[in-house]
Amino acid sequence: MSENIVVLSGSPREGGNTDRLVAAFIAGAETAGKTVTLFRVADMSISGCLGCQHCFGSNGVCVQKDDMSMILSAMKKADTLVFASPVYYFSLTAQLKLAIDRTYALIKNKPPIKKAALLLTCGDSTAAAAKGSVATYQGICAHSKWEDAGVITAPGLHAPDEIEGRDELEKARELGLLI
Repeated sequence: MSENIVVLSGSPREGGNTDRLVAAFIAGAETAGKTVTLFRVADMSISGCLGCQHCFGSNGVCVQKDDMSMILSAMKKADTLVFASPVYYFSLTAQLKLAIDRTYALIKNKPPIKKAALLLTCGDSTAAAAKGSVATYQGICAHSKWEDAGVITAPGLHAPDEIEGRDELEKARELGLLI
C-alpha cells in the first residue's frame, strides 16, 4: 500500500522558488512510490476559521462550503502532511495560515497523519528569519503528535529561479524519498 502525502503550499507566486522546492520534494516522493496530492492554497478559495465548532458535532465537516473541504477530505487519508511556504514578514504566508487554521475541523476526529515536514524559502540571507515559521510548525507537530520528518529552509532567495542549482533542492528530493 502506497503512502499518501498531502502537500499544502502557500506560495502565491506560481513557478517561484517555493514551487520549485515543492517539485523537488514531490519528485523524490513519487520516485519512492508514494502518492502525493498537492494543494496550492494560494490559488484556492479558503475562508478563515469561524471558531464555531460545527465540525466537532459533524464528524469533522466544516460549516463553510469552500475549497477547504477538498483538503480536509485528503487529510483524512494522509499518512504525511507537508507544509511549504515562502517566509513573509517572519512567518508563513497568510494563505497557508488560513488553511492550517481550518484543519481545526479535524482535531476531534484525528486523521491518520503520523509525520510532517516543512519546506521554506526566504528572502533574508539567514535562516534566522524563518524562526517564526519553524516555531509554528513545531507547535503544530507537538500538538498533533506528529513526527517532525524534517525542515528545509532555503534563505537568500528573491528572483523566482534563484533556487536553481542550490543544495536545498537535493535535500528536498532526499526528504521526499525518505519521508
